[in-house]
Amino acid sequence: MKEAEERVTAALKEEGFGVLTEIDLSGTLRKKVGAELPAYKILGACNPQFAYKAVQAEDKIGLMLPCNLILQEKSEGVVEVSAVDPVASMQAIANDQLGETASVVREKLRKVIEAL
Repeated sequence: MKEAEERVTAALKEEGFGVLTEIDLSGTLRKKVGAELPAYKILGACNPQFAYKAVQAEDKIGLMLPCNLILQEKSEGVVEVSAVDPVASMQAIANDQLGETASVVREKLRKVIEAL
């Protein structure tokens, strides 16, 4: 999992994103409710330029930020990485100005996934 996280973080950096938050969901669930779950981590990624544009277009957009990616251990040594679709997320907000920004961010996240 650590190697996958390092690769994801590096790919995000190439596209202008930084990781703002890290949530070890499997560790938290183990501690809080005694649940056993394969390694599962949520990374909250942010590209400051696009976050700023989005906030300028819609002041409540912070409810939808940062862009989440998940890393899930599917089997020993196999980690699946998924990313939120910002275009789909922005459809929940009635603001046409967000569409262009969401499309660019979607493309950048697609490049991150493809780089892995």
